[in-house]
Amino acid sequence: MDKTLLPTIETPTLTKAELADLLFERLGLNKRESKDMVEAFFELIHGRLVEGTDVKLSGFGNFQIRRKAPRPGRNPRTGEAIPIKARNVVTFHASHKLKSIVQGETPAGDDFE
Repeated sequence: MDKTLLPTIETPTLTKAELADLLFERLGLNKRESKDMVEAFFELIHGRLVEGTDVKLSGFGNFQIRRKAPRPGRNPRTGEAIPIKARNVVTFHASHKLKSIVQGETPAGDDFE
């Protein structure tokens, strides 16, 4: 039996509106509750990352803040050397479980239905 994880998604990008629709369809929440839940989830992740706190989603992966040091760069169009300032970046590392499922080594279970 072929298990499609997200059968209602028609675009290659998963949007907040599509996530809210999935909550509405699968959990029976009303549309407003679904939208509010998705917004609250992303606001929480956003807020933690802005504070400098890493975010771990068990079985999915980790979002981490990483400090990149200043370095020399080059304008690709002109070849001119330009300095790149130090900055913080967000990185994502998928969990072993997610990597295994994406590679087809482990079937998606109830955790990803």
